[in-house]
Amino acid sequence: MVSSLDMRDPVAVAAPLRRTGLRELPEMRWAAASLVLFLLGLGAQLLGTPTWLYWVLYLGCYLSGGWEPGLAGLRALREKTLDVDLLMVVAAIGAAAIGQVMDGGLLIVIFATSGALEALATARTEDSVRGLLTLAPDTATLDGSEKQVAAADLAIGDVILVRPGERIAADGEVVGGASEVDQATITGEPLPVDKLLGDEVFAGTLNGTGALRVRVNRRAGDSVVARIARSVEEASRTKAKTQLFIERIEQRYSIGMVVATLAIFAVPLLWGAALRDALLRAMTFMIVASPCAVVLATMPPLLAAIANAGRHGVLVKSTVVMERLGATSMVAFDKTGTLTRGTPEVTEIRGLPGASYSRSQVLRFAAAAEYPSEHPVAAAIVHAARGAGIALPAATEFAAQPGRGVSALVEGRFIQVGSVSALLPVREPEVAIVLEQVGARAGSVVVVCCESRPVAIIGVTDQLRPETPEVVRALPESLGTPTILLTGDSRRSAEQFVEQLAITEVRAGLLPEDKLRVVRELTANGQRVTMVGDGINDAPALAAAHVGIAMGAAGSDLALEAADAVIVRDDLNTVASVIALSRRAARVVTANLVIAGVFIVGLVVWDLVGDLPLPLGVAGHEGSTVLVGLNGLRLLRRRAWGAQ
Repeated sequence: MVSSLDMRDPVAVAAPLRRTGLRELPEMRWAAASLVLFLLGLGAQLLGTPTWLYWVLYLGCYLSGGWEPGLAGLRALREKTLDVDLLMVVAAIGAAAIGQVMDGGLLIVIFATSGALEALATARTEDSVRGLLTLAPDTATLDGSEKQVAAADLAIGDVILVRPGERIAADGEVVGGASEVDQATITGEPLPVDKLLGDEVFAGTLNGTGALRVRVNRRAGDSVVARIARSVEEASRTKAKTQLFIERIEQRYSIGMVVATLAIFAVPLLWGAALRDALLRAMTFMIVASPCAVVLATMPPLLAAIANAGRHGVLVKSTVVMERLGATSMVAFDKTGTLTRGTPEVTEIRGLPGASYSRSQVLRFAAAAEYPSEHPVAAAIVHAARGAGIALPAATEFAAQPGRGVSALVEGRFIQVGSVSALLPVREPEVAIVLEQVGARAGSVVVVCCESRPVAIIGVTDQLRPETPEVVRALPESLGTPTILLTGDSRRSAEQFVEQLAITEVRAGLLPEDKLRVVRELTANGQRVTMVGDGINDAPALAAAHVGIAMGAAGSDLALEAADAVIVRDDLNTVASVIALSRRAARVVTANLVIAGVFIVGLVVWDLVGDLPLPLGVAGHEGSTVLVGLNGLRLLRRRAWGAQ
């Protein structure tokens, strides 16, 4: 992880970023070599080549894939701990000792691949956390002196100048100027927020068209963006300790198997048994009791479920995640970019009392005036006009006033489009009623004026995804608990939004650390929360949740890496489907463990109280392994997707 990254060090923050590649990780290289050698050995064996040839290839597989877990297991022994990796290496060597070299190679490949994927996930998360820190610029301009200083050296009380289009270098308070700031990275709000005297701004957010003077109130290491990085790191490191169910009982099983093998070998010798007979019985026990079938009882169903989910547009990053999905008891959603599309659209145009312009005329004038502007609301108005087939006349004398709006001459008329506070400082009762009605349904409201006279109100809001209402209705029915909305939007905006949906619990006005706190509170109350989000502001909650799911198309790099699963096609219907698939996989795993347990117990009892021939023991062991493997592969079928 990134524990060594100093978030106050400008050199560390400014260091060139490079995404960790598959070839750069030694674990990936060793796992790939192990897999290639295993496949070559298997091919040579099936083609009937000389025995020594495929043995050499298989032993190369053992060495390349097994040396690292074997070494780690030996180190664990020094700490008086016996882990399943070492047991698997010993079991693989034991299988080779009695001629079952291919079975041992398969175990080695499974464990080498698992370790490599874990290393890759860790490296990618580190890359993304480092990338998050570069959102805040490395330098800032001190107000008055125009001196460039390192952002990490800014002290509380310093006043910095933020020019149009620049990112803000530190958390602080506006002490001069006015502008609109895109702070979606911190709060997730879909539209830029007007910033005036006394308003708070955050490091890493993007200034709009105006200049701001900002008094620093937090040092770089304490900024919101730095706290996000620390939260993701901490949560990811904690979650990395999570294991599959079968791995959680490995210690007792490993110790029990080793002790039993030694006893079966040593006790007969004390009673005068021949060395060869005692060794053969102990080796037979080790083979029939080795957890190959147990491992394959768990891995193939989960891997098959991962493959099935991937085919339907959900990337589940590990078998642990697939197992945990089925235990979900509550789903928490972010709003912008998750339940909504993340892009504003015009939803309503209302003429004001006394105005004689039609809807199309208002849209034509407003879109022409807004056309030169880069503001998201302007883009929404222009898009609406084009969607209605309206040809836009040329606008002249365009001017943008930060925090107020735009103005231009359109066909000889002076058109203004801007904020309610700027263009309607005094509101007649009839106008106030229209504003209230439009504002109750829209996330943002702008006023259109013609020749300085207000003529219409335009409502702009972030549109729901088409599947959102059905998804938030169906999930509580299947889980038995209500869904919860976690959003950085204001309480009023959030409550307006959920009026259309079956969401009863809303937490609004949340910064990233607040979302993280809510997830932890729910977890402490016994809920196993699956968090669904898309932005940097969601990343800490995604990392800390029982399972984090990121929206792939619009998701930030940090959210995609912090999450445990990614919805590649941004279809929310897949949330319920992948949870149902995980639950079905859990049932298959349980059935497989019963099958494997019956075989192991039966063969072990036969070996201990009878005389189990080694070939028959190997056949029984391999038969159970094949059986549970085939049973698990049933989850590859299309009808397994979303089955209850």
